[in-house]
Amino acid sequence: MKLLHALLLIVIASAGCSPASDSKNSAGEAAKFRQAPDALLAGEVMAVAYSGFREGQHPNRGDGAVNPSNEEILEDLEILVAYGFDLIRLYDTYENSVTTLGLIRENDLPIKVLLGIWLQAEISNHEGCAWLDEPIPDAQLAANTLANAADVQRGIELANEFADIVVAVNVGNEALVDWNDHMVSLENVIEYVRQVKAAIGQPVTVADNYEWWIRDGAPLAAEVDFLGIHTYPAWEEKTIDEALSYTIENMERVHAALPDKPMAILEAGWASVAIEFGDRSSEANQSRYFGELKDWASETNTTVFFFEAFDEPWKGDPNNPLGAEKHWGLFTVDRSPKQVLKGTSAAVAR
Repeated sequence: MKLLHALLLIVIASAGCSPASDSKNSAGEAAKFRQAPDALLAGEVMAVAYSGFREGQHPNRGDGAVNPSNEEILEDLEILVAYGFDLIRLYDTYENSVTTLGLIRENDLPIKVLLGIWLQAEISNHEGCAWLDEPIPDAQLAANTLANAADVQRGIELANEFADIVVAVNVGNEALVDWNDHMVSLENVIEYVRQVKAAIGQPVTVADNYEWWIRDGAPLAAEVDFLGIHTYPAWEEKTIDEALSYTIENMERVHAALPDKPMAILEAGWASVAIEFGDRSSEANQSRYFGELKDWASETNTTVFFFEAFDEPWKGDPNNPLGAEKHWGLFTVDRSPKQVLKGTSAAVAR
């Protein structure tokens, strides 16, 4: 989940939706939308997004990445298994992800993976993205397009090499929504999806905001095997009492617009600390949203990738330690479980 969501303040009328604390939000709400059990990815309900960068570590910012060590990644994976997370989402095909896949195999860990292929900007969205101050140079866009082609090929190779671990492939993350900083045309995303589908046996999807799928997603929905949806009630000014109802509303609207495809939530979460959210951010509210979302997902056979596994200090404004981007984890950066997982076993995540 990116800071992009802070700018997406699309307020959708919620008439007829009860607060999340209302009993209607269990079986009553779920009855409106329920998928077949085989819609679940790897049979899992609650999964988790993972990258694992710790203090002083970060992905490539132009001068190279500082990746977690093999020992640190293995520690993370063993923690996730201990808490019942047997399905994780990786966002790219870079060194960190390759190491993660290798360690899962080498250590015979019971973890399956939704593998991501990260798409860099092929279009300069400086007029639509609030934090792009000037156009991305044409030379950089051309280089990005070549890099994307290489990343698509690398994703295909990894999906085939680790076919026993990779259960699905995600092509692009928020590369289509109109406020992003790494925009790719719909036509090119469709072409990338077609390339991947032709070369692997696993299902293929694209991850983007629920509103994009509703408004513009029909051509892409015809190409993918399932819809990968992002939904963040906290970024859209919702209280914890409104959070589940709003998430359900988002999903039901996507389903109404695109009824012929299975759906999975590839990102949903609640920051435990966030100066942007004020009192709405807390470990208690994170725990409540996780639990309510888990119940709904179980009733509707919907896989949810909760964002995210561990807090990541590299994200967001380095001068704002209380920024939301740093505090979405179910665990702190020192790998301590937050309230949602404290005193529990694997059962909490299942």
